[in-house]
Amino acid sequence: MFLLGTLVNGLLIVIGTLLGKMLHRIPEKMKTTVMHGIGLAVIVLGLQMGFKSANFLIVILSLVIGAAIGEFFALEDKLNSVGKWLETKIGSTGEGSISQGFVTATLIFVIGAMAIIGALDSGIRGDHDVLYTKAIIDGFTSLILTTTLGIGVMFSAVPVMLYQGLIALFATQIDKFIPQALMDSFIVELTATGGVMIFAIGLNLIGLTKIRVANLLPGILVTGILVTMYYGYHHYLL
Repeated sequence: MFLLGTLVNGLLIVIGTLLGKMLHRIPEKMKTTVMHGIGLAVIVLGLQMGFKSANFLIVILSLVIGAAIGEFFALEDKLNSVGKWLETKIGSTGEGSISQGFVTATLIFVIGAMAIIGALDSGIRGDHDVLYTKAIIDGFTSLILTTTLGIGVMFSAVPVMLYQGLIALFATQIDKFIPQALMDSFIVELTATGGVMIFAIGLNLIGLTKIRVANLLPGILVTGILVTMYYGYHHYLL
């Protein structure tokens, strides 16, 4: 079952959120310090990923073009609108904005190489180990995020499952028409591009900036296009 890893990932996000709700009485100072700790860890993770690029020009172009596309379509506003809609349906929890929890958790759980590599492994080889590992990490992260950002974190499980599920579905056929060298190059540059976005999320979590990270998300698609063009140029035109 190629969707098993994705389903487990979504389930652990929900479980982590529910556990976080049970621990909501954590003192405010402790919540703030814990959130800063998570933010710093996310920053370091983003830096590690960003330094893996083999061609940083691709990363820069992906972010610039992706940002232009994201701002044009106002993706951050649309994600926030979904969160606000959830807030009107559920009502205020008094523990933070549902919109903020939904958007922040979605960006943390969706952006990154583990989501794509894990989904590809699930689809191509039926190996769910990467997604199981990601599920455990996301479960603990959702627990901590919920103590500060509230129940909105739980709803991030939906876009996570849709995103990873579609990749896994696509991956069941991907090895038939995409060379392994191209796929390896794509994963490397995607990891670096996603790393810059994760770095920005970390800065937002510790309160240093308010970067509209969701508007950078088209950069992931742009990375795929640029890597393909670069691969084609070097393998077929030279």
